[in-house]
Amino acid sequence: MGTATLARAYDYLLGGSHNFAADRELAKRIVTLMPDARRQARVNRAFLHRAVRFALSVGVRQFLDIGSGIPTVGNVHEIARKVDPGARVAYVDIDPVAVAHSRQILAGNPNATVIREDLCEPRAILGHPDVRGLLDLDQPIALLMVAVLHAVRDERDPYGAVATLKDALAPGSYLVIGHATYESRPDEFHKIMEMTESTTTPLAMRAHAEILRFFEGFELVEPGLVWVPEWRPESPEDVPERPEMSANYGGVGRKP
Repeated sequence: MGTATLARAYDYLLGGSHNFAADRELAKRIVTLMPDARRQARVNRAFLHRAVRFALSVGVRQFLDIGSGIPTVGNVHEIARKVDPGARVAYVDIDPVAVAHSRQILAGNPNATVIREDLCEPRAILGHPDVRGLLDLDQPIALLMVAVLHAVRDERDPYGAVATLKDALAPGSYLVIGHATYESRPDEFHKIMEMTESTTTPLAMRAHAEILRFFEGFELVEPGLVWVPEWRPESPEDVPERPEMSANYGGVGRKP
């Protein structure tokens, strides 16, 4: 595979094995520029885990994970089934290799599926027979978009896509977003954005106010849209002295 993708580079940073030489090269270049990149990937993943456990704690048993990448290193369905073996998870990713590997991993699991689809084609996601067959859109769903929206540039109308997805959710559903920002580490991240220009999903990092727009119409749960280590940490020791170094905001909103 000659072209790197962020999904597989992210898998490599998380310690996964579903990646190719081009992905590892991109990840290593990122690490050279930002030596703590592996730690930041783990911090971001930990936010996803806490958000999923929060959704489970308030009774949600359905998850739509868009931009799921390769669900091998801390995946949603494994977390969910520890609470309820009947919890259902639909994964969505645009990368064919990520989807192919995910299908192998999920083979024989009746409560999880994966489809190849584009976040910017929300009606195709919502209308896909595998999604429709697994999830009940008339019941609350946790819509997960962690580490994906910063790979969708404004000209592709991510705000419109997210609005369509939100409109389809039942009251009591939740929206989980983790999104990279250039605000705390501008020099490093502008260089990383340039570095990803040759990938299929070049980065489009946003400021806090721009990320907050994705939650319009939803009620943010405490503590709001914050640096990811600060979102409901499991212990004070989990919050570093400089949480802004995570360079990712995370938040969860509830549909009234």
